[in-house]
Order: sequence, then C-alpha cells, then structure tokens
Amino acid sequence: MTVAVPSKNSNEALGRTLGSASFPAAALEAVQRVGGSAGRVLAAGLHRFDRSPVQIEMAMERQGQAELRRLQRGLGVLTSTSVAAPLLGFLGTVTGMIASFGAPADFSTTNPALVAEGIEEALITTAAGLAVAVPVHLIHGVLSSRVSRIVNDIEDLAHLLLDLREGRDGQTESAALTPAAR
Repeated sequence: MTVAVPSKNSNEALGRTLGSASFPAAALEAVQRVGGSAGRVLAAGLHRFDRSPVQIEMAMERQGQAELRRLQRGLGVLTSTSVAAPLLGFLGTVTGMIASFGAPADFSTTNPALVAEGIEEALITTAAGLAVAVPVHLIHGVLSSRVSRIVNDIEDLAHLLLDLREGRDGQTESAALTPAAR
C-alpha cells in the first residue's frame, strides 16, 4: 500500500490557497490538484461551501473518517505480528526446555548433548521471535506517527476552512491564518 504523505509545504500552500481572493473555486481546484487525504477532506468541505458551517464540518468529518480508515489500513496486522512473534518465540522456548529436560529422563542418562539440543531450540525460537517483533514494532511506530501527523494537518486545514466560512458570515476576525500559524 502506498500512501501519499503531504509535505509541510503542500499543506501551507493549501492554507494560502484557502485564503486567496478567488476562493472557493481556486481552492477547490488546488486541493483536487494536490490530492491526498488532506485534499479529499478539504474538497468535501469546499463542495458544500455555500451551506452552513455545520454541514461543511459534517462533510469533512465523514471524509476524514474515511481517510483515517484508509491511512490506518494494515496497522492492525503490524500490531498483531509484533505481539504474536515474541509469544511464538516464547512457546518455542518452553517446548525446547521441555525437550531439554525430557531427553535425559527418556534415556536415563545425563548426556549433556541431549540437554544442549533442547536449549539450542529454546534460544533459536526466542531469537527468531524477537527478530521479527522488534523491527515490526518499530515500523508500526513510524507509520502510526506519520498517520497522526497527517491527521493533525488535516484538522488544522479543516479548521482553517471553517474559520474562512464563518468569516464570510462576519463571525470571525481574520481568514489569514495558515496551518503553520495555528
């Protein structure tokens, strides 16, 4: 899955476009050109810009929820993998130790080689479980952080659009805010 990550510059450009003189037609064209999650959320609001701020907000909220689901797709698999891998490694550790201590009992001997095989199995499965879990957990953290940043940027831009809409009704002080200034 490829997710386009908007840059800080593209979000600032969207913010400037929202405040432009040829707003909202130019803004709709700009957000459709930029695309991505932020563009789709803003387009949902801009398509309803002639309606009440509540209707605009509801449209952006619906689109925002759809975008969030799309952005979070696959994160659950990473979470499950990072949790299950060490558990499977631990299971291998337990079975290795059982084999390790069961072998001498089966042969009524204290042969260290028999014990060593079980300990080796235990160590290998533990290492394998951790070798999978650690990088998957780190990747999950990076992707979750990226999703959070995108969501925060979308919220800033959506608030800017609502501020602009309310400003047209004479209810706010200025429409010159950009997401970076919030």
